[in-house]
Amino acid sequence: MKAAVLGKPIAHSLSPVLHRAAYDALGFTDWTYDLVECDEESLAEFVNGRGPEWAGLSLTMPLKRTVLPLLDHADHLATATGGANTVVFRPEGRYGYNTDVQGIVDAFAEAGAATPGSVTIIGAGATACSALAAVGEMGASGADVVLRDESRADGLRATAERLGLTVRLRPWADLADTDAPVPDLLISTVPAGAADDYAERLRRTQHAPAALLDVVYHPWPTPLAQAAAAAGAAVASGYAMLLHQAAAQVELMTGKPAPLEAMREAGEAELARRVARPMAKGAIVSGAQPGPRPGGRPPYPPRPANLAPAPRRRH
Repeated sequence: MKAAVLGKPIAHSLSPVLHRAAYDALGFTDWTYDLVECDEESLAEFVNGRGPEWAGLSLTMPLKRTVLPLLDHADHLATATGGANTVVFRPEGRYGYNTDVQGIVDAFAEAGAATPGSVTIIGAGATACSALAAVGEMGASGADVVLRDESRADGLRATAERLGLTVRLRPWADLADTDAPVPDLLISTVPAGAADDYAERLRRTQHAPAALLDVVYHPWPTPLAQAAAAAGAAVASGYAMLLHQAAAQVELMTGKPAPLEAMREAGEAELARRVARPMAKGAIVSGAQPGPRPGGRPPYPPRPANLAPAPRRRH
């Protein structure tokens, strides 16, 4: 059977490492998983050209939205968030899923986060829509959303309406406002460096959320993750989200429980290999696990040894 991850650019993707590790652990020696450079204009032709030997596809933005009209069925989360990052080919048609939501839920569970009473999401793009759906799955009634431009929040508002959740839009200046409420959960969906104002606020006040997910893993740790960990927050990385969403994809495509630890080890080994490669001066590669801070404190909390992976919904 065949599977692949599609996007443009796509060469940087860790998905092949994670999926191939899963196939090896499952004994699926005849399964392959490849990188395919594909843009929005080429997606329909590629999807329509897949034969019965294809199990599924992983998609990056903006293909997650472009694929929706090409599907025969979409799960409620793909419909609600306006994007499917997973396509599964079955005899009865093409099925689309959003496993980013499960990735966020499982990353928080692995970090030990409790059911949130309050949530703040930084950013309002496609990942923020998945983040909003995820906190709804975790039991929250909605979220505050900090963004630069309210005109970009239409997708987020639509997701909230479809899921019966609430969103309250807040100005970007709130990131630096030391009087602004501190949420139970903070999710940053913006690029590295974009949330530095909140990182500085944490360094000044030491008033941290109970848990943080920063979807960035290049570079890692981000200033926000470092500041949150130093202030006592449980921190989940973008790599944890990537790992868990890939595990959900493996389950959907193979019908077997994902070998999570084999996938985790393979991904961490690949990230370490990338860090070890000669690089241009000043380059930083994602996923690096920097050494302890002075005093021995790690840059973010390790996965607790006694914490089992979060139960995964059967699809």
